[in-house]
Amino acid sequence: MESDAIIRLRGVTKTYGSGPTAFQALKGIDLDIQRGDFVAVMGPSGSGKSTTMNILGCLDVPTSGSFLFHGHHVERLDRDQRALLRRKYLGFVFQGFNLLSRTTALENVELPLLYRGEDRQTRHEAGLAALDKVGLKPWWDHTPAELSGGQQQRVAIARAIVTNPDVLLADEPTGNLDSERSVEIMELLTDLNRNSGITVLMVTHEPDMAAFARTIVHFKDGLVESIEKGARG
Repeated sequence: MESDAIIRLRGVTKTYGSGPTAFQALKGIDLDIQRGDFVAVMGPSGSGKSTTMNILGCLDVPTSGSFLFHGHHVERLDRDQRALLRRKYLGFVFQGFNLLSRTTALENVELPLLYRGEDRQTRHEAGLAALDKVGLKPWWDHTPAELSGGQQQRVAIARAIVTNPDVLLADEPTGNLDSERSVEIMELLTDLNRNSGITVLMVTHEPDMAAFARTIVHFKDGLVESIEKGARG
């Protein structure tokens, strides 16, 4: 139902540069993301999917059009307001893990809470709970160098969910993993979506990974080309 959309894009365009050298990355995107959905975003390089994800992650703003999150117009917010929205409601998972190499798994997971100004006890308890959700509580004191690639991505996911975000944005989360670890990470994201109610938006080039999603959105030439139900849809 449209009324249950946590995210709504209407006529969203994005143009970089001006004059003869201007490039229109998005040409008028209409897209609804339903609360609790697991959405895979696919498309060739230059199709607009990464630009759209940057806008959804409040890292960029549309040139025109509207972006509603929980019914509020994000395109009208200033930089500081977008940062607050990002900190409170969004979690991010990247292809390259982006962990601090000389700190423990727990300290990496606690970082978003540190930025929020939470006290040490609160950070510690929430960090351990998040590591427990991804099956890595016993490894809390290990540094990234002491963990496998799959375990590092689990730590990154724990860091993304430690703030209990409404939406988890994952950019090629299995891109640096072998096929077995990739399936493990996708099963973890599926579990978080199903059992924790987190809305998941994932960019992927891999159809096997997209098959875990409930909804698959295909981008082409700055537009939404098609939307289909995934295997779980």
